[in-house]
Order: sequence, then structure tokens, then C-alpha cells
Amino acid sequence: MSNATIKLYRHPLSGHAHRVELMLALLELPTELVFVDLAAGAHKQPDFLKLNPFGQVPLIDDNGTVIADSNAILVYLAKKYGDGRWLSEDPVEAARVQRWLSVAAGQVAYGPAAARLITVFGAGFNADEVITRAHALLKTLEIELGSSTFLVGDTPTIADVANYAYIAHAPEGNVSLADYPNVRAWLARIEALPGFVPMQRTAAGLHAN
Repeated sequence: MSNATIKLYRHPLSGHAHRVELMLALLELPTELVFVDLAAGAHKQPDFLKLNPFGQVPLIDDNGTVIADSNAILVYLAKKYGDGRWLSEDPVEAARVQRWLSVAAGQVAYGPAAARLITVFGAGFNADEVITRAHALLKTLEIELGSSTFLVGDTPTIADVANYAYIAHAPEGNVSLADYPNVRAWLARIEALPGFVPMQRTAAGLHAN
């Protein structure tokens, strides 16, 4: 357990930032949320680029240890504060978690996350293409979660934390979760975890009405 407060540089509508905010909350770590105004280009200013040359949120400062990239931060927090609960030392289990971190950085980023970027931030992606990609991912998830409580077995790991936000908020990008009961049940299990904090919702896509 950390006594010092961890600074989390984030934007409240970023699913990548929410991964870290959720992990910090689940680990009950004292956290200071530092708002980074993406619309004003704060992430591209020299002071921020010194912390993360890629100019992206999230970023944490853990008493002088600065870590960027949401999935890298999840690994760091799990290793330092998770007591082995969130990222197993077992080679097979660790590999299974890594598989889902890759999904979060790949199929999720270019599927439901991209679809939401169109409606929430006006991104110039092809809506039909990314929505189709999102449903392909959800169909696979639906099958996988038919025989598993969480993404890697019966206990939550950073794999679940990494994939939660953009799938939970997929309807904001016009990606319906109606046909995926196993996925919805998995989301509910994450939301029932002690310490869970939600990501801010937006009235976009299927949530516009």
C-alpha cells in the first residue's frame, strides 16, 4: 500500500485514462487527478512532453516514478501494489493477461474505441468499418466469456481493467451491446467490484436520446 498520493494525469472522457483511474481505485491507492485539457492541446505543451514525449494521457507520477501508456501503467501498479492478485507470476497466466492487453491496444482501440471517437470527439474514421470491427470483437468476447467469469479465469485481472471502459461505452459509438449477454454480465461483474469507479458517460451515439 502506498502512503504517498499518486498523480494521475488524465481526461475524464478518455477510456485509456479510465483504465488507470479504475485500477488505482480498485487498489485503494491515494490518487490526485490532474486534468489535462486535450481540446486546448495541453498534452502537446513542452512541460507535458517532458513527462511523456508521445504527448498522450494517461500518465502517472508515483512519488517521482513517471510511467506513461495505460497498459504499461496497469502492469506497474499490479506489480508494485497488487500482491499478485491482478497479474500472476505464472508464465501461462501472465501470457493470457498479455493477450488481452494486446486486444485492448488492437481490436478494442480500432473497434469500439474508434467508433466512440467519431461521435464524442468528431474523429474522421469510417463509421461502418469501425462498427463492423467492434461487432467482430464482441462476437469473439461473447464466446470467450461463455466459459469464463472474467477474461482470464474466475478472478479479475488487469486484462479486465484494460478492456472494460471502451466496451462498456461502446453504445456511445453506435455499437449496441444488446446481442451480447455474456459481455453485459462481465461488465456488470466488473462494476460490482469493491472500489469500482465509472467513466463519465456522454449523450452520444445510442445514448443520444
